[in-house]
Amino acid sequence: MTDSPTRSRGRLTRGALRLTSLRLRLVTVFALVALVAAVSVSGIAYWLNRDAVLTRAQNSALKDFSQALGDGAGGLPEQASCEMLRDMGTIMTSGNQTYQVVLVDREGPEGDCVVETDPAAFRLDMVPASLADAVHQERDDTDAPYHLYWQRVEIDGDPYLLGGAQVIDGGPTGYMLASLAPERDDLNSLAWSLGIATALAVIGSALLAQAAATMVLRPVARLSNAAQRLGEGKLDTRLEERGADELAELSRTFNAAAASLEQRVTDLRAREAASRRFVADMSHELRTPMTAITAVTDVLEEEVDSLDPMIAPAVQLVVSETRRLNSLVENLMEVTRFDAGTAKMVLDDVNIADQVTHCIDARAWLDAVELDADRTITARLDPRRLDVILANLIGNALKHGGGRSVRVSVREEIDPAAGRDDVVVEVADQGPGIPEDVLPHVFDRFYKASASRPRSDGSGLGLSIALENAHLHGGEISAANAPEGGAVFTLRLPREAPGDGDGDGDGDGESDGCDGTEGDGGNGDSSGERNRPGKPDGPGKERDT
Repeated sequence: MTDSPTRSRGRLTRGALRLTSLRLRLVTVFALVALVAAVSVSGIAYWLNRDAVLTRAQNSALKDFSQALGDGAGGLPEQASCEMLRDMGTIMTSGNQTYQVVLVDREGPEGDCVVETDPAAFRLDMVPASLADAVHQERDDTDAPYHLYWQRVEIDGDPYLLGGAQVIDGGPTGYMLASLAPERDDLNSLAWSLGIATALAVIGSALLAQAAATMVLRPVARLSNAAQRLGEGKLDTRLEERGADELAELSRTFNAAAASLEQRVTDLRAREAASRRFVADMSHELRTPMTAITAVTDVLEEEVDSLDPMIAPAVQLVVSETRRLNSLVENLMEVTRFDAGTAKMVLDDVNIADQVTHCIDARAWLDAVELDADRTITARLDPRRLDVILANLIGNALKHGGGRSVRVSVREEIDPAAGRDDVVVEVADQGPGIPEDVLPHVFDRFYKASASRPRSDGSGLGLSIALENAHLHGGEISAANAPEGGAVFTLRLPREAPGDGDGDGDGDGESDGCDGTEGDGGNGDSSGERNRPGKPDGPGKERDT
């Protein structure tokens, strides 16, 4: 089973958020600070110890060599033989000395004499020329014309100390080679110890940072959870106020904001409930006089032919306006049922194509509507509410279609997001389309695209009621403009609408209030209304859905 792109993007987003979380940044900063501090301290300690160890070993070896060279040269005669020099070298390297010696006498009775105590380890040709020149250079200092010189060299990867001195008053020249490998090993051990200490310091700082971050972020997490609960509508959410630090002050600020929000929402809900009760009460109160007025207008309409020609137009106006007012009252009652959540459905197995045919036939729209539908598509829906939806969508398309036919198509689709089979009904007209600034508002109640034309034949509630009916079925209605021109309203309903099948349809057995001749929009009409799309069946008469 493969992951959907949306789910993969969600995982990537959550991973990116974890990589940039405040906890990770705190731990990283603590670890970096500890690393820099530990490396700095360890580096300084290493170099100080290295200098001290090498200097101590160097001074000790040079001091022993200088003293042994002086003592040995003091026991030699003025014309010492090579054998005497050899004995002197043996004496200098005997005991606990860790260096090898090369003695050179250029003015002996036997000519040039070179004594090497261990030729395999130290020979005269291993002495750098720069050191030999410095040793044989006589200084202007009469008390000590010759000095002891040294330098560090590396032989076969091991460090050594190489020193040399000229015995005054024509004595031999001595060179020594001392190994610094023990000191190197000690310094390597020190480096490893400092490295381990640095690593432990970094790990310890990370653990401390984790603990500190937990202490700091725990109140932040509580605040985040509280904000999430507040966003879910749990307005009584509050934080526990502890301490006197900045986080405690933040908790107090949050509680004050939540209390203020709860109070404001409570007031708004009370006002909204009062407004809904007012609309519902007004609609019910208007219904009784409207029934009487409608009866009177029906009588007047029947007698209109026998009335004075000067009075007949006024009577016709009263009749039409009375019917419009009656439709508005019915629509308002339906809206209040949706708002109160009392609207119910009576589900039945419906053939969608037959339902569309019945809708357009009942309103005498057969000649103006082209139907493209599979006659075998059925769904379990509320037939009356489906008829209201279709009447509003088709009626709006007829009114704003420029006098041309409207195309209604019915098909089946699988909704991968919801994992269900849907019935899709598209109503397309051939008009100029819906202005882009009007599209987001076509389903708003009483929306007028132009304030200059607020009056129309309809109530401006038709499309909003159609949308509420679609939502009641678990479906949706969308509006768009076709690429080739004209508006397209798409109704998408599940094959099996949710509901228990109980109820009387609208809660009181009364008419839905939608006569199929009303709607909202603005498709080609500057007023933004899409009302009364078809002609009545006869003079002064309409069919209600």
